Amino acid sequence: MKKILMIVAVLWSGLTIAQDSLATRYANTITAEELSEHLMVLASDEYEGRETGKKGQKMAAKYISAYFSNLGVEGCVNGAYTQEFPLRTERTNRATLKVGENAYSFYDEFYFFPGFDASEVSGDLVFVGYGVNSEGYDDYAGLDVKGKVVVALPGEPKRKDGSYVISGSNEPSEWSGDWRLKRSLAQEKGAKALLMLNEDYDRYLGRIKYYLENPGMRLDMERTEREEVLPTFFLSNAAFINALGGEKQQKKIMKKLPKKGSSLNKEVGESVTINMDRSLDNFTSENVLCYIPGSDEEMAKELVVVTAHYDHVGRNEEEIFNGADDDGSGTVTVLEIAEAFKQAVDEGNGPKRSVLIMTVSGEEKGLLGSEWYVTHPVFPLENTVANLNVDMIGRVDEQHADNENYIYLIGSDKLSTELHAISEEMNDTYTKIDLDYTYNDPKDPNRFYYRSDHYNFAKNNIPVIFYFSGVHEDYHQPTDTPDKIMYEKTANIGKLIFHTAWELANRKDKIKVDVQNDFE
Repeated sequence: MKKILMIVAVLWSGLTIAQDSLATRYANTITAEELSEHLMVLASDEYEGRETGKKGQKMAAKYISAYFSNLGVEGCVNGAYTQEFPLRTERTNRATLKVGENAYSFYDEFYFFPGFDASEVSGDLVFVGYGVNSEGYDDYAGLDVKGKVVVALPGEPKRKDGSYVISGSNEPSEWSGDWRLKRSLAQEKGAKALLMLNEDYDRYLGRIKYYLENPGMRLDMERTEREEVLPTFFLSNAAFINALGGEKQQKKIMKKLPKKGSSLNKEVGESVTINMDRSLDNFTSENVLCYIPGSDEEMAKELVVVTAHYDHVGRNEEEIFNGADDDGSGTVTVLEIAEAFKQAVDEGNGPKRSVLIMTVSGEEKGLLGSEWYVTHPVFPLENTVANLNVDMIGRVDEQHADNENYIYLIGSDKLSTELHAISEEMNDTYTKIDLDYTYNDPKDPNRFYYRSDHYNFAKNNIPVIFYFSGVHEDYHQPTDTPDKIMYEKTANIGKLIFHTAWELANRKDKIKVDVQNDFE
């Protein structure tokens, strides 16, 4: 009996080694040289910054489709590689904001982002402090704002000693980092619109000038069930003072806030009217899909999805925003992962579960391509094991200037403890990358968990990992070019993603969703 057990142990050990050897063989097909070859094309000036719906994005979709075709993969969307989705742009031609007798012009004194349909907003103004509601603190306490326009300060309340009321420490809460939380709360309370002060109006305006002067974009409301969001407007200091009832009343309010250390709200006694003249244009964009069928008849019904967005922000009259790192680096990495899986299939070693490599468009416009996929899935979401999303992995940020062998992992433990453990094990076994979980903190003010395509999968209770190297000085600049990409670093991260996908696609049991997502 001992001899039999020893033989079985040896055989099992051999099988395990063979499986590891196969994974390593295919992972090693992800090379810096091939990543560079792809990126020199996709991030070239010829592709004009790959803006969603524009010529460069269409060229990139054709390039990626042709690559999948050359791999010998069959199209999975009615025989094609592309999943088309409807979009529309919204251009603001003119807009005015009027408080009492004072009128303010769009761009000079107030601005807004697209995402709502209203051409006019009007109502009585109500000041709601910082627009925050947390345990032990409620800026809406005792106030009915239904049908009214609420006015809020940026940030969150502090005590006299400079500490934050909500966190009880010197660390800010999530309310400081994302105005969308305040918008969601105001909408939940029944407000008609939200006005917010931008304390650094002129400098911030320079940063978002491109987005205000170019049409905003969203999924076509007529063909989707996209929920309307609350109209939200950002004001200069002068416009904000009048929204609070004038300088005298504004000074009284601001004087009381630090002393109270608790919520302060009140009826302003003024009304506001905002008129917007906007033009709309309908068009389409595409996700590009590469489907690798699983080799096991039953397990093949389940699916591992690997994503990266291939769109970027385009160009202006003088400059092209090449988007080499954002997200050319992720796009070329998933192309190489597709090749690795296809080679495994061609050699008779294909994954047991199916694998979908998907490059999505519209990420820069609001995660639109991935939102379309999860609302119109080509393969059932309930059969989707996990989503591994790759966005900006080709550079280093300031925090890692002396160590390029790192990657930020976000979301790996939010829905499945098994996924997190698998990720750690694959890295320990194969790639030895420093895994940085700084941005995995739900209170991180950058809120990166919400800012790339994995989030649309996580919202549907699908475990995710977001691979990200952080923001650098060339982020969304015309200087984000292919010559600055660290290709060896990118290839090693690609190998980690491949090994993780390989394990998910071949392990006996589908990973369990056993954690309640602690992101709201």
